[in-house]
Amino acid sequence: MPKSSSRSTSFGILPDLLHDLLMLIRLILCSRRALAAENLFLRKQLTFYVERKIRPRPVTTTTRLILALLSNWFSWREALVIVKPETLLGWHRRGFRLFWKWKSKRRGRPRISKDVQVLIQKMAANNPTWGQERIAAELLVKLGLRFSPRTIRRYMGTSTGPKLRIAVATLADVCPQSCQNHGSE
Repeated sequence: MPKSSSRSTSFGILPDLLHDLLMLIRLILCSRRALAAENLFLRKQLTFYVERKIRPRPVTTTTRLILALLSNWFSWREALVIVKPETLLGWHRRGFRLFWKWKSKRRGRPRISKDVQVLIQKMAANNPTWGQERIAAELLVKLGLRFSPRTIRRYMGTSTGPKLRIAVATLADVCPQSCQNHGSE
């Protein structure tokens, strides 16, 4: 039962996939899974053979996907009639590459621009008493840029300018007289 491939170009991949999935489910219910997959695999190849005698058409993306998926269910090398084994393996590899390309996309928020990063570092260096919350507030009020304090902390850098010295007063600094008197006794 050959079907026209014009449907896949006008409506996309989904109708062809749905049709083939329904055919596969019907075949699975009648017999074993491997026989059903092989049957659909052969029907697809024969459909191309009949269509190409009338007018040659390229293999659609839907068909490549279906053949690559069905090849996992049985020994497909004996069932190949029109497509070479290298071609089917190439389709499978291409699908694998597309899957991992999709899977490895960057997720989350994008980094802030270099100009803003430099501005944050300058603000932190020029105002050592300001913390991440103050810098975030200044950016919001003065420039309208909204960043969380944790984002500001990430870009403040390790050296935020001169370190504040905390004066530690010793007993000798506070009352030098009493220390001198105490030592002479």
